[in-house]
Amino acid sequence: MSQTPSMFQSQEDDYLDLAKPLAARMRPATLQEYVGQQHILGPGKLLRRMVDAGRLGSIILSGPPGTGKTTLAILLAKETGSRFRPLSAVTGGVKEVREALAWATDLVATGEPRPVLFIDEIHRFSKSQQDALLPDVEAGIVSLIGATTSNPYFAVNGALISRSQVFQLQPLSNDDITHLLRRALTDSVRGLGASGVRVDDEAIDFLADTCEGDARRALTALEIAIASCDQSPPLVSRDAAAESIGTRIAGYDGTGDDHYDLISAMIKSIRGSDVDAAIYWLARMLEGGEDLRFLCRRLVILASEDVGNADPQALPMAVACMQACELIGLPESEFMLSQTVAYLALAPKSNAATVAIGSARKDVREQKTVHVPQHLRDAHSASAETQGRGEGYIYSHDSPDGIAAQDYLGVNRSYYEPVDRGFEKDLRRRKEWISKRLKGDS
Repeated sequence: MSQTPSMFQSQEDDYLDLAKPLAARMRPATLQEYVGQQHILGPGKLLRRMVDAGRLGSIILSGPPGTGKTTLAILLAKETGSRFRPLSAVTGGVKEVREALAWATDLVATGEPRPVLFIDEIHRFSKSQQDALLPDVEAGIVSLIGATTSNPYFAVNGALISRSQVFQLQPLSNDDITHLLRRALTDSVRGLGASGVRVDDEAIDFLADTCEGDARRALTALEIAIASCDQSPPLVSRDAAAESIGTRIAGYDGTGDDHYDLISAMIKSIRGSDVDAAIYWLARMLEGGEDLRFLCRRLVILASEDVGNADPQALPMAVACMQACELIGLPESEFMLSQTVAYLALAPKSNAATVAIGSARKDVREQKTVHVPQHLRDAHSASAETQGRGEGYIYSHDSPDGIAAQDYLGVNRSYYEPVDRGFEKDLRRRKEWISKRLKGDS
């Protein structure tokens, strides 16, 4: 028996709607109102085809905050006539997942279309929680839509990924954000159209340019600017918009795409000798709260992998930086990090040692094993003399220049090829001279 609505229900609903932030009130009611993501929703694109066919299957929506993942999930359910059940991976567990799946099973058993189970921040689910979804996803009992700000191929189980279509949402363009802001200013029902508010074009352009493609952030800043204005009707200038949006480095995800993309950008900038770019990416990670030890480890690796013997001081400097940061900590350790990044970026580069060990290990794995030559074998055991171990070995220090003419490998191989940059230029000349001496050439 259905419950009779309260006579005050409509008024209560109006009050609840008014209490919602502008970004929530302006959430699109239909897929036609949805702005952006035409690379997956445009005519002929896969997600559009899935919607038109009325068969969503299971989907992973990946993208930065404010790009419309939750909104898109709601609209996809609406467009396909499916019931929608949200679940947060932050507050939910296996128990909640099983309850939702039981609910979905009951619906499908009564002839209803399979419902949409939306799991926000699905990357926060453990492996066992994600595994609990697999049987019903595979059986088609539920259309799973998972949303994540992380790289799904790192954060979501491979078994779940293989059963889902993965769609990457992009930050909204300035034009998209401008369109959304102007829609909010003219909408008299959900937005600010009835308030008489005026917003300078410069303020709208500023918000669109600085919100980093995050529609929620832009609309929230607009709402703050209007609410804090002491004029009636409100007039929002560019300065008021700037005061209302603030800064946002808190969006940095130290375990997701930001973590991998920014460290990759810094390493490639150092390798490419662009010191200013390298310092900027370092600053981004420091502002985002990146783990100090992780940064130091990467710099030590880079000093050997990409600078190498072109500048033998690079590795000791990176190690000293790591030790200093461990001793001092933030915020002062940013000085050592900046100094080290600058030094490594401007140092001559060589990956000769990196290539050498890679080639040698490849030979160890793939080539016929090279046996230790008899004259190089250990001669300290009791039976060494009878076995001929060490016989014929020439002690290098007995030679006038410290280099004896003898074979140390038994096969003709060359792994370490110093480059013609930095200190390795000297090492290249020395290697060529030593090679002649080892062969007995004067």
